[in-house]
Amino acid sequence: MDDPVLRVQSQLTARDRILLGWLYDHGVLTTFQVANALFPSLGFCQRRMRTLYQLRLIARFRPQRADGGSFPYHWLIDQLGAEVVAAARDERPPRRDHARLERRRWTSTRTLDHRLGVNQFFTNLAGHARTHPEAELQQWLPEAVCQRPGTFVTDDDPALLRAYEPPVRPDGYGLWTESGRQVPFFLEYDTGTEQLGVLTAKIIGYARLFATLDRSWPILFWLHSAARERNLRVRLAEVPDLLRVATGTREDSAGPAGQVWASVGSSERCRLSGL
Repeated sequence: MDDPVLRVQSQLTARDRILLGWLYDHGVLTTFQVANALFPSLGFCQRRMRTLYQLRLIARFRPQRADGGSFPYHWLIDQLGAEVVAAARDERPPRRDHARLERRRWTSTRTLDHRLGVNQFFTNLAGHARTHPEAELQQWLPEAVCQRPGTFVTDDDPALLRAYEPPVRPDGYGLWTESGRQVPFFLEYDTGTEQLGVLTAKIIGYARLFATLDRSWPILFWLHSAARERNLRVRLAEVPDLLRVATGTREDSAGPAGQVWASVGSSERCRLSGL
């Protein structure tokens, strides 16, 4: 019997496999996000995305703007693409309705803008790395994976694994390398809708998490405005010294890989690699 997964394998490039993995893990990406992160030009990206779409590896939808017109294509994993990713990872095949449920989820959810914002952060890092050989986004984990007990606790410590209950829900985890410096981090992506007290309360959860793991990484708050950042930093002034918390704002055109991060307790900005 003809196996569509085997049939399509020879038509995939390494870049295709990265893209399929991202869509499988992170739900939805726009054409511009994919182009910035993985391709040398928008036109090249659009042609390749069309090919993958015709192969039924990816699906797409285009939300309508409230003031008329439509947004760019939003890309999702299709069923065959999900099966290809699962096979490459030696995982159990996805449910037969995996792609249908994902399409329904992202075309109707109120959290689409938040997810696209989180994905914009990481694709901006990937885009920087694409044009800067000394930089690399080595790992990008979604919120759901951060909740799994085995993600940050190794199997050689079964007692800790059984006791591990993530007290926080980061929007993502990344491992960034630049100029020989490696920085693991958790991301908190802020849309400006939550009260500042809700944001600062998350620090307690991170402190508990790091105490359980006996290690810690920087916590990045990526804020929508400079005013929001100033107000949050007043609230964060009493963060324990054992935690490394840094803030940055999307108003800074340098992007998350640039010199935009200010650690709590310091007014100077540094690059992500400087954390």
